Amino acid sequence: MTRPTARFMLQHPAHLIALGFGSGLSRLAPGTVGSLWAWLAYLMLAQWLTTAQIGWVIAASIPVGWWACTVTAQHLRVADPGHIVWDEVVAMWIILWLCMPMGFWGQLVAFGVFRFFDAVKPQPVKWADRLFKGFGPRGGWGIMWDDLVAAFCTLLVIALWRHFVN
Repeated sequence: MTRPTARFMLQHPAHLIALGFGSGLSRLAPGTVGSLWAWLAYLMLAQWLTTAQIGWVIAASIPVGWWACTVTAQHLRVADPGHIVWDEVVAMWIILWLCMPMGFWGQLVAFGVFRFFDAVKPQPVKWADRLFKGFGPRGGWGIMWDDLVAAFCTLLVIALWRHFVN
């Protein structure tokens, strides 16, 4: 299967999670669509949950995502399918959780910087992307790991920006 379908997504709970509740089914730039979905989902979560509760959701989303990415990649028979976007979701949530409150423009900059690191994969994201490859838990972690490193790089850029601009 080259591109997952809605039917595939609904066949297993891991698929639903890994495919970002449908955002990863996008024919065009699924990682960007998944990141946009994560941004919107975060803003919705922030309406009902405290910052600490969102932190717990994120903490739970990492091992759940590891499992979901592992299972979905195995079922798709692709080591790191582009349609798996849970890695982008968790990374965007971490960025927003640690940077909020920010206005729309700050959030947009955070989104853009993260998409740059995730798509272009400069060092150390390139290193992280190559570190864990294959199928099984190692490959599932690899799907998540490079986006967590991209989130860290994004947070570093934002911290430097805030330090030198303010």
